[in-house]
Amino acid sequence: FGMEEEFFVVDAETKAVMRRMPQSFFDAAKARLGDRVRSELLQSQVELTSSVHTSAASARNEVKAMRGILGEVAADHGLAILASGTHPTAMWATQRASDAPRYDSVMHDLQMLGQRNIVCGMHVHAEFDDLDRRVDIMARLTPYIPLIVALSTSSPFWQARATGLMGYRLAAYDELPRTGLPELFASQREYDDYIALLVEARIIEDSSYIWWAVRPSRRFPTLELRAPDCCTNVDDSLAIAALYRCLVRYLLRHPDVNADLTAVSRAIAQENKWRAQRYGIHGSFVDEARRTTISVADLMQELVVTLQEDAEALDCA
Repeated sequence: FGMEEEFFVVDAETKAVMRRMPQSFFDAAKARLGDRVRSELLQSQVELTSSVHTSAASARNEVKAMRGILGEVAADHGLAILASGTHPTAMWATQRASDAPRYDSVMHDLQMLGQRNIVCGMHVHAEFDDLDRRVDIMARLTPYIPLIVALSTSSPFWQARATGLMGYRLAAYDELPRTGLPELFASQREYDDYIALLVEARIIEDSSYIWWAVRPSRRFPTLELRAPDCCTNVDDSLAIAALYRCLVRYLLRHPDVNADLTAVSRAIAQENKWRAQRYGIHGSFVDEARRTTISVADLMQELVVTLQEDAEALDCA
């Protein structure tokens, strides 16, 4: 598995978001972190990409070290790194896009929605052998996405206002096309047909322009989780990554779990995703099977028990 974390670059003294990324900062970061550091859509953002790991402990060590190095480089340039889903006071209207052909194309397509995309998330890639099962696992993961969102919420502020939501990031991000929960494709072939149609119609260049909460990766043999906010605490990041890995392994071992999802199931997952954004870990979800609600805390406790064997097998309990 591997992890990607997006951060805001801010002025070290005022904590105001940087409108223009100093090239000297980015050059110095590249010198120390190599290809593990990348620019993002907006110049106020930067991304760290981990190596490929099989151990949660080694991933934690690398992610913690990379954050530390990026912070040191930032401090040398009068800057700091802020880890959260949204910046509390940043104004989207003043943001500048990064200078890259892909970002130019994206901004041209998205217009104001791209400029408003001043949000930072975390992505987790989970690899498994049978790539033809990625669409199946993606669909069967859908009911768990709200729980992952609730656990990661770190974006209660937007445009210098308290939003009343524990996680506002997805409210802003899901303005973009091809975001939110994935469609319930019945097979890999249906998904491939969908991508082929959009590419042939010249709507998108490839599947990397699909930005769902979870998606098959185009670059890697993985299923990529994209739902979480960037977590302030590195241990939260690793715990969520571990939970996701365990869920993928559990669904691979139990092909009957969530095999009968319907349009109602997806609609309930959508409702629960909203409840996750609104209340975070303090809320409750609709339980389709029990036809009642269950608290996030109780659901998480049940899942810890369910995934115990997987957590032990992956050494991330």
